[in-house]
Formats: sequence, structure tokens, C-alpha cells
Amino acid sequence: MHTVGVFEAKNGLSALLDEVEAGGEVIITRRGKPVARLAPMESGFSRAKARAAAAGLRHASKGQTLDGLSLKDLISEGRR
Repeated sequence: MHTVGVFEAKNGLSALLDEVEAGGEVIITRRGKPVARLAPMESGFSRAKARAAAAGLRHASKGQTLDGLSLKDLISEGRR
């Protein structure tokens, strides 16, 4: 990670994007103060995050009941 000023960032944006695409990060400053960070985008899907989310949902739903309603009843209620 390194720091560049606004003028340098404007004039060398393509090179900065190449650096970020390779996994680096760039801090952009204005008058010596950080104002922005260029960082790689996260991929759209993470299997580990999806599994963690599913496990959290399973954990949160333990002990929850439908008070005698069936799934079919709930679907019908939602269609009204």
C-alpha cells in the first residue's frame, strides 16, 4: 500500500488501477490528508461466507415453531 496525491492519481490512474488489480491498495491524499482508498473489489460470491450465513440462520431458527401452521398454510396466507 502506498500514498499518492490527487494530481499524481489523476495523471497516473491507469497505473494505479493496474496495481490495485494485482491486489495492492492505494491511499489518495489531498493536501497531505487521506481522502480515498483504492482497493480491489471483492468477488461476488464466497462459499465460506454463504456457509457461515446458513449456519447462522440454522442457529437462529432453533426452538422456533410455527404454532401448528403448516408450510402450505403460510404460503397461502402470503398469497392473499
